[in-house]
Amino acid sequence: MTFTILEQILAQISFFILFFVTFIYWGKFFYINNKKLTIFGKIGMMISFLVLTIFLLLRWISSKHFPLSNLYESSMFLSWSLTLIHSVLEIKSKNSWLSIITAPSAMLAHGFATLGLSKDMQQSIPLVPALQSHWLMMHVTTMLLSYSTLLCGSLLAITLWIVAATKQKNFPIRYDTKLLFDYSLDPQIKKSEIYNESQKTLFFINFRKWQIIDELDNYSYRLISFGFPLLTIGILSGAVWANESWGSYWNWDPKETWALITWLLFAAYLHTRMIKGWRTKQSAIIASLGFFIIWICYLGVNLLGKGLHSYGWLL
Repeated sequence: MTFTILEQILAQISFFILFFVTFIYWGKFFYINNKKLTIFGKIGMMISFLVLTIFLLLRWISSKHFPLSNLYESSMFLSWSLTLIHSVLEIKSKNSWLSIITAPSAMLAHGFATLGLSKDMQQSIPLVPALQSHWLMMHVTTMLLSYSTLLCGSLLAITLWIVAATKQKNFPIRYDTKLLFDYSLDPQIKKSEIYNESQKTLFFINFRKWQIIDELDNYSYRLISFGFPLLTIGILSGAVWANESWGSYWNWDPKETWALITWLLFAAYLHTRMIKGWRTKQSAIIASLGFFIIWICYLGVNLLGKGLHSYGWLL
C-alpha cells in the first residue's frame, strides 16, 4: 500500500512538472525569449526525468519484475524515454526550440498513462507465464526505446514540412570571405540567390527557414539512424523469445506484422538517404509516415485486443 501511494504521488508530480515545462517552452517560443525560462525548462525536465526514474524503480521493487508488463507501465517508460531524448537533444543542440517538440511528446505519453487509463489498468498485476522470462527486459526495453527515438525523428520530419510550408521575407547576409552552402537542401533557395560583388552581399529568400530545415533534417536523420538498430535488436530478441515461448520464431501475429512494416518503412528511409542521397522533403515524407505507423504498431494493435501480444494491455 505504501509503494502504491508513493507511486501515485511521483506520477502526479512528474506529470505536473512536464506540463509546466511544456508551458514554459511554448510560451518562450511564441511570446517571451528569456534565458531564465530556458534554465527553468532544463531544470524542470531534469527533475521530471529523475522523478520518473524513481517511479519506475519503485514499481520494479514493488512488483518484483521489470515494469513493462502492461499498457500503463509501458506508457510511463515511453514518457521516461522521451524525457531522456529531450535532455540529450538540449545538450547536443544549441537551439532550445527543439524542446517545443520533445517536451509535449513526453507530457502526452505521461498524460495518456495517468489520465487516460483507468485505475484498474494502472495496478501492477502478476506476470502471465509467457512473460516470466529474462527476455522481457531486453525485448520490450529496446522496442520502447526504438519507438521513442523514431517518434521524435518522425515528429521532426513533420515539423520540417510545416516549416517548409511557411513564407518569409528576403534575408540579406553580409560577408567578407567566401561562403559555401549546400543548395541541395532546397532548390528554391538557389533560384533566389542574388549576388552583388560591390557590396559583397548575398540575398537568400527565407534564409532562416533554410537553417531551421537543415537542422530539423539533420536531427531527424540522426534520431532515426539511432532508433532503427534498436528496433532491429528488439525484433530479433522478440523472435528468439517467441521461439522459446511458442516454439516458432515468427507467427505473423498482428504486432509482429506491424513491427515488420515499421522496420521496412524506416529501412526505406535510411536507404534513400544513404544510397540515393535524398534530402529534406523527399525523405521527410517517409519519416512522417513512420509517426503514424509506430502508433499503430505500439497502441493500435493492442486496442484491437487480438493476437499473442494482447494480454496484459487492455484487460
